[in-house]
Parts: sequence; C-alpha cells; structure tokens
Amino acid sequence: MAQSTVQIREMTGADVEAVSGIRVRGWRWAYAGIVPQSYLDAMDPEADAAWRRETLARSAGRVRNLLAVVDGAPVGWAAFGPYRGEPDDAGDGELYALYVVPEHVGTGVGRALTSEVVRQTAELGRTRLLLWVLAENARARRFYAAAGFAPDGGETSDDYDGVRLREVRYARAVA
Repeated sequence: MAQSTVQIREMTGADVEAVSGIRVRGWRWAYAGIVPQSYLDAMDPEADAAWRRETLARSAGRVRNLLAVVDGAPVGWAAFGPYRGEPDDAGDGELYALYVVPEHVGTGVGRALTSEVVRQTAELGRTRLLLWVLAENARARRFYAAAGFAPDGGETSDDYDGVRLREVRYARAVA
C-alpha cells in the first residue's frame, strides 16, 4: 500500500470541530497514564470547539494554526506564535500545541507539521522556537529531540485535577 501524502495548510473556522477532536483524542492517547484519567475523561470536544472558535477570532494573525490533512481527512494540528509573555516581535517563537490522531502517530504527520512550523517561524524572523513538554512524556521528548529540540533548563509545573505535573522547556534554533 502506498503511503499517502501529508498536506499542511492553514486552519480555518470550518476546521474548528475537527481540530478540537484531534486535540482531545491526542490528549487522551498521549497523556494516558501521565495526566489523571479524571481530567482526560472530562475533556469535551464541543466545549473545546467553542473555546477555540472564540480564541481563533481573538488571535487572528498572532497565533498561527496549521492543519495536517491525509486523503482529505484532518489528522494533525499545530499552533504556534510568539513566545508567551513576550512582545509579538521578540526573537523567540513558541510551539504551543502539536497533536496527531493516534492512528497517524509515526507516519510522518508530526514531522511534517513540525517542519512547517520551524520554516514559518524562521520566515517570521524569529531565531529560536521553544515548547513545553510534560517531563514524564518520554515519547514526545524523543520526538522533539529527533526534530532538533533540546531541553534548555526551563521548568514549570501545572495542576491537573490536583496532581502537579512538571514540564520542561525545549528549544531549537530556526534561523
């Protein structure tokens, strides 16, 4: 069977429900056994879509959203823009989110999205791309390392249903 081509395009308002489905499925698959199951079970694609529709309208131009499509079906999504807390014209960009539906993990969809995010980040004149990843998410950490990212010493933590989880920051040059 021939491998299908991954097409990357900008997300539109018509893609919101698909992206919310990708995000929720991605979270439930990628974070199973890491994030409390109660948190994952409470994720609601419809509520996510409502929030995303509102956010898409507010952040037009500031945050870029890319959709990966295979055989006409949306299978991955990435969001990126300026590093949070810094001015839009700062030198650092941030990959805010990258999710692929479970059945397409390992098929090149994530690599295609990451490559396009890196390309567009450099095109915007940024010199580095940063991201946050859960410390316990070994699969994602391996993926980002293979894509040229490395931990830069930044750490934070977030609370998920009363469980504090550590995040590490990864960085890579893009220029």
